[in-house]
Amino acid sequence: MLTIRIVRVASAALFAACLAASAAGAATRSTQSTHLLIGINDEAFTLYGDNPPAAFETLQSLRTQVLRVNMYWGGNKWSVANTKPVNAANPADPAYNWSLYDRIAGYASTSGISLLFSIVGTPAWANHGAGHNHAPTNFTALRQFAQAAALRYSGSYVDPNAGTGTPIPPVKMWTAWNEPNNPVFLAPQYKKVKGAWMVLSAYNYARICNAIYTGIHTVPGEKVACGVTDPRGNDNAGSSRASVDPLSFLIAAHRYGMKKFDVYAHNPYASAGNESPAYVPKGNAKRRIQMGNIGVLLALIKKYYGPKHLWITEYGYQTNPPDTTIMGVSWAKQAAYIRQAYAIARKNPRIDMLLWFLVRDQPGIGGWQSGLETVTDIHKPAWNTFRNLPRG
Repeated sequence: MLTIRIVRVASAALFAACLAASAAGAATRSTQSTHLLIGINDEAFTLYGDNPPAAFETLQSLRTQVLRVNMYWGGNKWSVANTKPVNAANPADPAYNWSLYDRIAGYASTSGISLLFSIVGTPAWANHGAGHNHAPTNFTALRQFAQAAALRYSGSYVDPNAGTGTPIPPVKMWTAWNEPNNPVFLAPQYKKVKGAWMVLSAYNYARICNAIYTGIHTVPGEKVACGVTDPRGNDNAGSSRASVDPLSFLIAAHRYGMKKFDVYAHNPYASAGNESPAYVPKGNAKRRIQMGNIGVLLALIKKYYGPKHLWITEYGYQTNPPDTTIMGVSWAKQAAYIRQAYAIARKNPRIDMLLWFLVRDQPGIGGWQSGLETVTDIHKPAWNTFRNLPRG
């Protein structure tokens, strides 16, 4: 059992060591990545949008290399497995509905864009109706679903129910869940056991990662990223919306048995628009992992798993207009921040991917306005900045 007290004591010296390693690494990271994949995270625009041909034409015009979308195991109308399958490892089980994912795989293949599927969301039948953001009670079911997904998108699978004889296009990149240190995606974050707080989200996530990794790797040539962490956490176990900072979360997940992954993933958003990509969190915020101190996370990954590489699976800055909060930056500053963020990533030999969130602003002001274009299709300066970023 890992408690908050153990996490904090065990991580204090390690955090200092990571800072030192980060500073030392910054002095030597002048070598460019041999191949930094540049892409987009925007499923509303592509996965369940009403005009996928136009969406993929847009992605091509932006020179998109990777598109990330969620693959919902359960929990909403886009889910594959809202009904319990009889043979969960068989992608042809009649309970499964892969139609949206087959569609996007086809458009991505035709467009020359690589897909990254993030398996997320628990169906009600797999956790006694606890909610899509609660872990399954039986992780074998999740492993079997991942196995079915990997086989279906192996590049050689022919759907026996389709009658076409044509293999479904391949998907070779996956993540295990999304932001599991955030209660929106995995709850509860903590549990009190014998008077001490247990980092329950990390305990469950270690099993989520292991299940998805094992299931996906029944097919050769796949890559699975674990982590996919939110950049911050309040570490306040007794609060109504407790969350775990990404460093403590990784320490706990490792302690709880997170065994293998091909690459780690993280979403290093800034906490305010006045924090540039180079900004390094200070004081009480030092355990936030943003672009400017990404080396701290890389050092911790190396300590536990060796020099694994990193995928940045979400990143973005909202603009004002339309977002007038502290998160909104001018259109010109958003474009400048894109250049700066990708330059930082490109110089780090262990960062292999950076995905921008979003193509188009979300329509409600309560959503995200980090798009490269407005809801009325007006291109912000960031559009051309993104399009002109060097590939490779």
